[in-house]
Amino acid sequence: MAPGTPPPASVVIVGAGQGGFQTAASLREYGHTGRITLISAEDALPYERPPLSKAFLKDDTYLEGGAPLWLRPATYYVRQDIDLVAGTVTALDRAARTVRLADGSAYAYDHLVLATGARPRTLGVPGSGLRGVHTLRTARDAAALRQSLAAARRAVVVGAGFIGLEFASVARESGCEVTVVEACDRPLARAASARTAAYFARLHRDAGTRLLCGHGVTAVHGNGRGGVSEVELTDGRPLPADLVLTGVGVIPNTELAAAAGLVVDGGIAVDSRLLTDDPRISAVGDCAAFPQVRSGNRLRLESVQNAVGHARLVAERLTGAPSSRTYDELPWFWSDQFSTTLRIAGVDERHDAEVVLGEGPDAFSVLLFDGDELSAVESVNRTGDHLAARRLLSERVPLGPGEASAPGFTLKKHLAARRRGAAVPFD
Repeated sequence: MAPGTPPPASVVIVGAGQGGFQTAASLREYGHTGRITLISAEDALPYERPPLSKAFLKDDTYLEGGAPLWLRPATYYVRQDIDLVAGTVTALDRAARTVRLADGSAYAYDHLVLATGARPRTLGVPGSGLRGVHTLRTARDAAALRQSLAAARRAVVVGAGFIGLEFASVARESGCEVTVVEACDRPLARAASARTAAYFARLHRDAGTRLLCGHGVTAVHGNGRGGVSEVELTDGRPLPADLVLTGVGVIPNTELAAAAGLVVDGGIAVDSRLLTDDPRISAVGDCAAFPQVRSGNRLRLESVQNAVGHARLVAERLTGAPSSRTYDELPWFWSDQFSTTLRIAGVDERHDAEVVLGEGPDAFSVLLFDGDELSAVESVNRTGDHLAARRLLSERVPLGPGEASAPGFTLKKHLAARRRGAAVPFD
């Protein structure tokens, strides 16, 4: 928003996931007094998604009306005068500045925020629509998966990313036989280093999970009653299954933006202030492809931290904060599998050197370097390293592989030495 421009009288937010909800909440927090319309494609209160592949599947408290998942209770939206609308947006008219829903209703905006998220990729092979074949993105998906898991004896997980491995750990803990099939030559191929991936491969195999890498799926076969009975691999091998979870990534929901003529480039293209090529439209969260400050490359991230950071910046801009502020927050992620937690700070777009910290086999950190610059830190059961890494990377404290390899080196000591003990809080 240009200096001196009044805040928009009406803000419409399409999508009520973490990014959409946070945009609405932050607008009110930062003093916006105009109308806020938050449109959700789900007929449910906005909720958090990370528990869906973990705690939701095994904790009975999540079955009591969904309340533990809610980001806020229903009364919050009334108190904050946020109009929460359930419906699917089918058209965006940029000239008229309106969005139209499937039921024919329309909402006018002075500023529009696209928080349309992403949807799971499907297998796209014969039999993938059989009962017992699942994807996992929404609370409804998780409820159906939980119901199937309660009766399942043999599960096949297609895809060894975070979602697949998190579910595999829950399924094994429930007593289910689990086989994980991954097309790449190792798990977490797009998410973590080979060193960290090898640890999680061993963790799952030690728990009794069968991990098959370098294999794809050509078909899913039924039991003659509409349910799944086996998965056929590309080498012809059959894997018996009464439950299949597909976790092979997501597709950003960019169709609405593309149909309206907005630029799409791996996601809804935005600048460093999260504006599209239309100055009255922003995009946040999983659907937004934004310039990564450190590399300059356009990046799309799927994380709570990223969605929240995007939302807060857009809310600041729309409520009159200096328009020069750009999105430069450090990405960070986490994954819980069995009793192990992986935390990642930074983004490893490429690295040519690694340094491993930690003496125990089940607690270590992998420092990834691009030349002499630290780009990311993967910490397994080492929370202190993760917090120190976030500070180091956020402030661009110099650290090269030579320093990190020195005897007695720790991230915390390095940070203290470089910053003379000054503390920087993290949310």
